[in-house]
Amino acid sequence: MAAIAPGVLVVFAIVLVALVFFVREPVPVDITAIGVMMALMLTQPLSAIFVGVGVLAEPIVLFENYPADALSGFSSTATLTVLAMFVLSDGVQRTGVIQLISAKISPFTEDSLLRQLGATIGIVGPISGFINNTAAVAILMPMVTDLAERGGTSPSKLLLPLSYASMFGGMLTLIGTSTNILASELSGRLIGRTFSMFEFTALGALVSVVGAAYLLTVGQWLTPERIKPRVDLTEEFEMADYLTEVVVREDSPLVGQQVQRALVETEFDVDLIQLVREGEVFLEPLGPKEIHPGDVFALRTDRDTLVELLDVEGMDLVPNVTVDEEELEAGEAGQNLVEVVVAPGSFLVGESLVSAGFRQRYDATVLAIRRGGDIIRRRMDNIPLRVGDTLLVQATTSSIERLDVNRNFIVAQEIERSDYREEKIPVAVGIVAAVVAVAALDILPIVVSALAGALAMVATRCLRPTELYDAVQWDIVFLLAGVIPLGIAMETSGAAGLLAEFVVRTGDVLPMVGVLAVFYVVTALLTNLVSNNASVVLMIPVAVETAQTLGSNAFAFILAVTFAASTAFMTPVGYQTNLFVYGPGGYKFTDYLRVGGPLQLIFAVVTTVGIAAIWGL
Repeated sequence: MAAIAPGVLVVFAIVLVALVFFVREPVPVDITAIGVMMALMLTQPLSAIFVGVGVLAEPIVLFENYPADALSGFSSTATLTVLAMFVLSDGVQRTGVIQLISAKISPFTEDSLLRQLGATIGIVGPISGFINNTAAVAILMPMVTDLAERGGTSPSKLLLPLSYASMFGGMLTLIGTSTNILASELSGRLIGRTFSMFEFTALGALVSVVGAAYLLTVGQWLTPERIKPRVDLTEEFEMADYLTEVVVREDSPLVGQQVQRALVETEFDVDLIQLVREGEVFLEPLGPKEIHPGDVFALRTDRDTLVELLDVEGMDLVPNVTVDEEELEAGEAGQNLVEVVVAPGSFLVGESLVSAGFRQRYDATVLAIRRGGDIIRRRMDNIPLRVGDTLLVQATTSSIERLDVNRNFIVAQEIERSDYREEKIPVAVGIVAAVVAVAALDILPIVVSALAGALAMVATRCLRPTELYDAVQWDIVFLLAGVIPLGIAMETSGAAGLLAEFVVRTGDVLPMVGVLAVFYVVTALLTNLVSNNASVVLMIPVAVETAQTLGSNAFAFILAVTFAASTAFMTPVGYQTNLFVYGPGGYKFTDYLRVGGPLQLIFAVVTTVGIAAIWGL
């Protein structure tokens, strides 16, 4: 066997380290991607130094056009198209059109789980074909949790299907997901053929029908009921032993002190939720208020801390009071108690409630944190937060409205909002339709039509200029910019060719459709652990090399990788939408394997057979 070239070894080493970082996430995935890009960029100049001291015989060349190729991810049509699609999605979202659609669903679904599932899948699937599927899930999650509440259904039964349906719905068109756009660019560079707008709509529709049928039948049975049908949020988070009311005695040392100094800045693990004084209820900010005798405080604490607090601070328990959702929402006419999900790209990821200044920043109190199936109700202040963590938040109605419009969070209940631009619905929908039509008719490249559409969203005031940058998920943009050079380096170094040699050997024992299935399964397994975009960048060059070596249709192999990269059904970390629903659904890691594993196998068969039938091998 011939010696492996140093360039190939370097690329494999970078890929291995990147995969470890993508899986374990010691830093966000976009930072890992930029690190990959920098490692590739530094390889060539460093190798020249090693040549000078006699360590290497010749420099390692990973980019023929250095450093332009290494930086090409930032000027890539895929990156710019995805950026524009975020703007288009946000413009549509701010009109409230999707909320209007969802409002029509509740009378139809009532208390039937089958109808609730059908409505969830039937709405999110088609929508995900035309706006970013992560945005679709973020928009529709409140609708789905409210459907579950009104119908007496566990939200766990609906949220996982919501995520899965958004994934296969994203395969209906080119613009359904950033993965499709990236794969199209890679396909154009490697074989000179990009995807048209509706290139794989027929197969996407077939996959969607099969996926919907599974979720409505076998999937419905396999999906667990981790959270009981909601009656009261305090019951859902099992807060009975952690919520209580205390009254300040006449002889309490706290009398005359500010709340901030007396009860907030203490060593006790206690949170003040609300103050009741002479029949009037006060919520955050409570810090500046002076404590009076007879003040009643609702607290979040554990029993041991409560006993110590009562003894030291001169307070008594209020008898015969149950602190539940009704009690906590007695202060105002609107909602005061909600679930808030930490969104991807949120500045809170990696921060704690204290380091982020959550209480002070949002005038809101976190009563509990749900992470998957685990609920944390004590000593929460210094726990680093993760994407998908669900916070049980008590706040004023105005504070909750501010949280609802904040892109760092997803409020898991529908909040009445007056800031939707409903008069712009025809304009925003028309712009998206025009973008799709112009690209589908090949009048303009998708990147040009998408950027023009993004500009039109701002020009028509569907989106204000100050909202433009908030509309973009910059972590995805930087992820794309960082991983695109990795694909180029794999081709130039020969790493893709070497991997293809190993795969080609399966052609000796498998028919061509079997080799295609191998690529689907390997990509699907990979994308359940790392970013779907990274999976596409790693696997498409290998797929093309393999197909060309076997004399097969390279485009068919590219499609297999593209579809597989959008089917991260088996883990919560494989796709952002899975993380969205992880906390609100109270799921365990194994739930994704139990429900998503069979679906992954079904899709492997349906997709590979469908590709072979439609495009040929």
